[in-house]
Amino acid sequence: MSDDERHAQANALLGTSATTRTKIDSRDSERANRRWWDADAEQYHQTHADFLGVGSPGGEFVWCPEGLHEGDMGFLGDVTGKTILEIGCGSAPCSRWLAGHGAFPVGLDVSRGMLERGVAAMDQGGPRVPLVQAGAEALPFADASFDLACSAFGGVPFVADSALVMREVARVLRPGGRWVFSVNHPMRWIFPDDPGEAGLTASIPYFDRTPYVEVDGDGVPTYVEHHRTIGDRVREIVGAGLHVVDIVEPDWPEWLDREWGQWSPLRGQIFPGTAIFIAEKP
Repeated sequence: MSDDERHAQANALLGTSATTRTKIDSRDSERANRRWWDADAEQYHQTHADFLGVGSPGGEFVWCPEGLHEGDMGFLGDVTGKTILEIGCGSAPCSRWLAGHGAFPVGLDVSRGMLERGVAAMDQGGPRVPLVQAGAEALPFADASFDLACSAFGGVPFVADSALVMREVARVLRPGGRWVFSVNHPMRWIFPDDPGEAGLTASIPYFDRTPYVEVDGDGVPTYVEHHRTIGDRVREIVGAGLHVVDIVEPDWPEWLDREWGQWSPLRGQIFPGTAIFIAEKP
């Protein structure tokens, strides 16, 4: 199934007709992505819910298409008794998994459609967690509210001002708190968004931060994704007053033959598809 087929429902609902590279501000970026994830929620879950453990009564915490699980990796450390903010939680399988392991998570997402999927999953049983609809650039929480914060491909790639997200996370973390987030690896930006042979040829400048934007027939953005280099990410983290602890670039596992959009065994065996940043607040 092609990427267009995976998102046919959202494209039809929003009238997506073209792609471009153009500057876009925080308001328009958030509006476009809120509408996109509302429109794509059903088809996204048809494609990915099993892999992400959405239907599991206790949820699952999968960091990336390479299948890294928090239960195996322990990037967040001991979560027992910790208050945790998940940014870009989608239908909140990660937050539900955390709750089942003794944490007190809050899930935040810009999309009501995705959050409603989380409510429906919790209605089937298992831990319940509070869910909040809001954008990542203005977290609706008091200073020093959380012990930990996390984001598994949620929020960070879809905001115009990711440096502001880092500052907001630093603000709501308590001293000693940890912030872990996964994003598509910045080097992926230079390759076409294709899991096959066509996706192996570099053709897009790595240093061009102009956002990728899909638009409708009137030129209104329907989906936006933002690029930052590895250096950009590090500077944003450090600029927020956090310390970089590690940057993890997962290998493609031998057991995984699944394609997920641009992620595939073919590409994964040659270059990384995910970067996981681990930072702490002094």
